[in-house]
Amino acid sequence: MYAIVNIAGKQIRVEKGAKVKVASLEGDPGTKVQFDSVLLTDDGKKVQTGNPTIKGASVSASILEHGRDKKILIYKKKRRKGYNRKNGHRQGFTLLQIDKIGISAVKKKASPKKEVKPDNNEKEDS
Repeated sequence: MYAIVNIAGKQIRVEKGAKVKVASLEGDPGTKVQFDSVLLTDDGKKVQTGNPTIKGASVSASILEHGRDKKILIYKKKRRKGYNRKNGHRQGFTLLQIDKIGISAVKKKASPKKEVKPDNNEKEDS
């Protein structure tokens, strides 16, 4: 079973037991986090899609560690102008372990049937 979840503004495909590297999140290592914006789930038999999210579905994960990724270099240059800039930074990340993908069945309420009343306001010609 897998799900597509919106985590920190990005859509990520997750499975139970998988380790996922996402942008930095709040929380200490060892704490549990829960994501309610589940966009799609697939259990092998049935695929559920949300509009935009699936009501009652959530993904729970635990934070394993925080860290910083490899350095990303940014180089800008304009030819024949003598302009060049070299810059770089290390992006922060959070490593998550997916514990559970939960889907609760939401029952649709039956809409009440409207009674059709005959129109008595019709004028008869005599």
